[in-house]
Amino acid sequence: MRERPWTTLLVVSAWWTLYGVASTSQWLSMEGADGTVMPLRQAATLGFASAWLWIPLTMLLLWCVRRFPIERGRVAAPLLVTGAVVLGLVALRALAVLAFNPWIGWYREPPVLADVLLTSLANNLLLLWLMVGAAHALLYAARARQRERQAEQLQAALADARLQALTAQLNPHFMFNALNSIAEMVHHDADAADRMLVALGALLRSSLERQSARTVPLREELALLRDYLAIEQVRLGERLRVEWSLAAGVDDWPVPPLSLQPLAENAIVHALSLRTTPGCLSVRAAADGAALMVEIGDDGGRGSPGVHHGHGLATLRARLAHLYGEGDWLVLEPNPTGGTTARLRLPASCMDAGGAA
Repeated sequence: MRERPWTTLLVVSAWWTLYGVASTSQWLSMEGADGTVMPLRQAATLGFASAWLWIPLTMLLLWCVRRFPIERGRVAAPLLVTGAVVLGLVALRALAVLAFNPWIGWYREPPVLADVLLTSLANNLLLLWLMVGAAHALLYAARARQRERQAEQLQAALADARLQALTAQLNPHFMFNALNSIAEMVHHDADAADRMLVALGALLRSSLERQSARTVPLREELALLRDYLAIEQVRLGERLRVEWSLAAGVDDWPVPPLSLQPLAENAIVHALSLRTTPGCLSVRAAADGAALMVEIGDDGGRGSPGVHHGHGLATLRARLAHLYGEGDWLVLEPNPTGGTTARLRLPASCMDAGGAA
């Protein structure tokens, strides 16, 4: 109401115009003492003039309610101001009737001002207070909607802040592991360490450019994964072989940034890097109805097989819960090769899942 005064004026004008139509119909339905019916032109003049006089008075009353609302903790002063404005509007209407009577014809013979004031008081006092109540109802409803919008904006900002905090936890975790790998290699093969640093730079540049995004196309996430695997293949050499199986038509599928790298890192750190013989990391992606299925698996490490859970996976699960709501978006299970398969199931968008986004 306060933000769009022209809209308020339009609504008020439309309301009193409808009231004018109703008043005109009422005048036309009345018969005089001689059984005659009032002419349409005279009935419309009386009906619409009486209604349209309320438009400026209503706007003044709405302004008063917005300026001096009656609310908890503020009752006496606004009530006195509103009462004074109501009496002032009663007087204004009486004066307007007297001023326009020669053209409108409410009275055949204009009465004295005191009589018109008493008539206006009797006819309009209750109506004006009803309008005060309606104006307060509109004001309180607008405030409630504003508080609801603010609460939604704060909730969204909180979700974004927490999501960014989770992503910020992931970046240092990955950096620590990657730098450890480079530190190991620099003493054995300086050229390989140099290649690892170049790949790490490309990886970090890509992750920093996209860390504020909720989702990125799958092709970008796969490119980042390839940069990471290039680092690990330099470090592990023949002990790490990567198999890719990517279905057609999934390149543009929206996925959370840095969602695939933790899965590959988990498999390498907890399984493949522990082997003394060559191991295989498999990366598969395909559409499954309204969802994208991504599987990253290994063929096991040294010792007894089992499902391995790293710190990065806990952070990833929290990020997925914020984006998509609660659900089995990430599942780890043993596979027939003796290793672990991490299965990521992602809907087409955050909104499809009904999540916090």
